[in-house]
Amino acid sequence: MLFEEIVIYGVVFLFCILVVFIYLRSQRKTSKKTAVKIERAKQDGTFEPVSLHPHINLNTCIKSGACVEACPEKDILGIVDGGAALINASQCIGHGACFHACPVEAISLVIGTERRGVDLPHVNQNFETNVPGIYIAGELGGMGLIKNSVEQGEAAVDSISKSGFSRDASMYDLIIVGAGPAGISASLTAKKHNLNFLTLEQDSLGGTVYNFPRSKIVMTAPMNLPLHGKVKLFDTSKSELLGLWKPVLEKNNITIREHSKVEGIEMQRDGFQVNIQNGESFKAKNVLLAIGRRGSPRKLGIPGEGLENVAYKLLEPENISGKRVVVVGGGDSAIEAALSLMDTNKVRLSYRKDAFSRLKPKNREKLEAAMQHQKMEVILNSNLKSIEMDKVYMSTGEGAEPVAMDNDLVYIFAGGELPTKFLESSGVKITKRFGYTVKKHK
Repeated sequence: MLFEEIVIYGVVFLFCILVVFIYLRSQRKTSKKTAVKIERAKQDGTFEPVSLHPHINLNTCIKSGACVEACPEKDILGIVDGGAALINASQCIGHGACFHACPVEAISLVIGTERRGVDLPHVNQNFETNVPGIYIAGELGGMGLIKNSVEQGEAAVDSISKSGFSRDASMYDLIIVGAGPAGISASLTAKKHNLNFLTLEQDSLGGTVYNFPRSKIVMTAPMNLPLHGKVKLFDTSKSELLGLWKPVLEKNNITIREHSKVEGIEMQRDGFQVNIQNGESFKAKNVLLAIGRRGSPRKLGIPGEGLENVAYKLLEPENISGKRVVVVGGGDSAIEAALSLMDTNKVRLSYRKDAFSRLKPKNREKLEAAMQHQKMEVILNSNLKSIEMDKVYMSTGEGAEPVAMDNDLVYIFAGGELPTKFLESSGVKITKRFGYTVKKHK
């Protein structure tokens, strides 16, 4: 009997050793694969975070891998030596799925790093800035994902409604600046609370989302939309999202005042005066800024940039064919625009540096394939010097003379101007944050 027990225990022991061996071998393989991905990310310039991203406390991490499985973007996080590690941190869009999935709260969401700071406005837990009555929601405050922006727009107006401000029939209760995800959500919430409000948008309904190419995927998770309910959409394109927002706004009799760029906010004794570009002004007790982090497109400052054949956004690439097109820029927006135009146009992609960095992996793969099959001409180390209606002048290399190139359309994707001056002129304090924690608790 004793011998049989020894045999049984021995078999169980060997089985346990085998399981541990297989597990450790699998972990080593996973670590090696992740290490390769990290090295590739460093070469591609996608390893360093540029905005909101997860920070992992390895002293708390129990190596469950739940964060890796929860991330819908894939290859943002990986496993190295049994613990979580960042891979393509610059591609993180801040949805926080990893944060919520971690069973021991070993992940926090932060903006900036110890070496690279990010300019952020002062906002309290109620989304109010250091200026009483001025609130901020959405990307401008550091939360760029559509779902997060929608949630913040609703929460900010809830806070305004509960603040107990004195209402005045001679002015608006609230002026919402921006009609992107946060601004639309805020407008619906203001309607829910029966506030007297006005929503101003410098461009068109949708804000930054409106400027995306029509087929671009802009949403990857469900969300709750005020006065509408649960929105169960996955891999949602821009047109689908705008197709949802418009009828919801119409159903609730909400009109967005488009093409009304706010140039300044003046504090007055009884509230604020909001001045727009055409000279009009409006008064309000409260102001909610939902303008995003890039208020206006950055200009190149070259002759001919104001011509009608120059644009800073590409809305319907399917309607453009048979044209000679120059796309300027080296980021994802420029790459996506060039890719969407190359099949029916002659496209030149101009980038001032000698290599592309921080591209989404899929965009990089598509770009490399396009170059291999000569579907577009990529001109690195190049700068546009001037633009005419039928040609552009471009220099390639330092000190090189500009060369004339026949051309019909120019699309410039040089990023946007941060609204720092606008905020500071309104009295809102801006601080450069290094590794600033946005979300600590679930």
